[in-house]
Amino acid sequence: MINLTQALKIICSWISIVYVVCFGGIALVPSMRPWFMKYALHTEVNIGTNIITPAVFVTGFIIWNIVAVLAVWLYVVINNYFKK
Repeated sequence: MINLTQALKIICSWISIVYVVCFGGIALVPSMRPWFMKYALHTEVNIGTNIITPAVFVTGFIIWNIVAVLAVWLYVVINNYFKK
């Protein structure tokens, strides 16, 4: 069985590192934003003005951690269910 607590700690650490690196790259290199939209997010949507603020960073950080925790929780629950 997969240890849920350990899996959640790992995913929170992993997604936090990835989010900070990606957000930092986009914030520090503004010319990379169109490339990121096209090749990383697979879209060419014009999102209007590029607003990079601490509030946007914190909000995205929290949202992505919640999404990651829910995904890992679901995976662990399903995996442990089928192992029984």
